[in-house]
Amino acid sequence: MSYLIRGVAAQGEIRIIGADTTDLVADACFRHQTSQTAGAALGRSLTGALLLCHVLLKNNRDRIMLRLLGDGPLGGVIADAGLDGVVRGYVNNPGVELRPREDGKLDVGGGVGKIGEIEVIRSHAPYGEPYSSSVNLTSGEVAEDITSFLGMSEQIFSAVLLGVRFGEKGVENAGGVLVQVLPGAKVKTIEQIEQNLLSFGQLTDALRSSKMLEILHQITRGLGLDMVTKQALPLSFKCRCSEAKALDALAYFPLEERQRMISEDGGAEVSCHWCGEVRWLTSEIIESISGEEIRCPECRALWYREGQSTMIRDNEMCACGREVILMS
Repeated sequence: MSYLIRGVAAQGEIRIIGADTTDLVADACFRHQTSQTAGAALGRSLTGALLLCHVLLKNNRDRIMLRLLGDGPLGGVIADAGLDGVVRGYVNNPGVELRPREDGKLDVGGGVGKIGEIEVIRSHAPYGEPYSSSVNLTSGEVAEDITSFLGMSEQIFSAVLLGVRFGEKGVENAGGVLVQVLPGAKVKTIEQIEQNLLSFGQLTDALRSSKMLEILHQITRGLGLDMVTKQALPLSFKCRCSEAKALDALAYFPLEERQRMISEDGGAEVSCHWCGEVRWLTSEIIESISGEEIRCPECRALWYREGQSTMIRDNEMCACGREVILMS
């Protein structure tokens, strides 16, 4: 079972969060049929998003979307997570595999790229507008980029450790640790935590022989660790897709295209990019799409469908450049 635990050290001067995400990363890599390079990038991003939730969010209904958009061949990595421990995500090009680096490690930085940005979007559902902030990528290795984001955007000294190790049968272990020095921390506390992190080694090596609680004790050695969580928070890779949402997506296709799907294929296959779930929508299900539609006369983009919330408003511009005019 994947899980997350939280604690404080040095009488509240240090915040530390640890997550063992082995099972959920293995699930995500299997669903998306990733290469090892893509799987490592995805696993680190999923874990990083879960850790960020516990330093950036306060309401259980809020969510974080973490996006690493670089110039590498993976084409971007996206993860969506909440305080409920549920996460989902994908890599644009999951089959990309790169040669290992000279030190033998997977070249995640080469896959993500070093030119681009890391963006964090906080959604405050069902109220308020999403809040987005971004900084330039540091290395594309994910952990360093999240560390840079927290330092530049949140102005809090942080250290992030992320790792995904593959074995002969797939994901062997995966996890992450986020350490933050809180305002007012003493110099000797900062020096101790820095020394502990420098001597810690690789997280995936530690996960081979130690539980996450033991790892947090190692990182906070000499500072006294007090756990905030009485019970570990279960974590899982889970999507919010459904047949109804798949049908809503299909409704964006013009009626003539939907009829062609029925006549030529007897239905349509719809794949969720978030989780890789593939659904077959029969001709009867597709024919159930009803309601008056208003589409762009030029590009046939859907402007409005009866029974749905407003998709685009009068006087806005369609993607093709045409002014939108909705008839009442």
